[in-house]
Amino acid sequence: MKKICIAVLAVMMTVILSLLIAAPVVNDYIAKKTADKLADLPLPNHTEYIGEVYLAGKLVGNGNGMQYFGAILIKSGLSLEDLKEYYVNYAEHEWECVVEHQINSDVKVIEHAKLAFKTNVDGNNYYIVYSWGDNHTIFHELDLRGH
Repeated sequence: MKKICIAVLAVMMTVILSLLIAAPVVNDYIAKKTADKLADLPLPNHTEYIGEVYLAGKLVGNGNGMQYFGAILIKSGLSLEDLKEYYVNYAEHEWECVVEHQINSDVKVIEHAKLAFKTNVDGNNYYIVYSWGDNHTIFHELDLRGH
């Protein structure tokens, strides 16, 4: 009986450790998919795709909770208003396809982590297009970065 209890305990510990190890990998994948979804959108005229970034964790606000952030950097001859008008057609929610001026490589919308594009942003015709993703699996609860 003692061997069975030890075996069951070992299996339970293995499962729990596996879930804790898998959680950050799965959550990073969800954040990457959020950025990839933006990168797959057709670009407006006079606009060039520069790069993308993504991050999972507790990124803005207070309290606990996993957040998934994805963004693309674009360079465009269009105005901010024209870009907002273009990307609103692809947004299902108000937190998707948000467009803002990008004045340097740092992503300013993230409060609790550092995130930056790998491109030198120089000029006033760079824009960030970002979205917040979500994940309704157990992995968002098991990732310590959300707490």
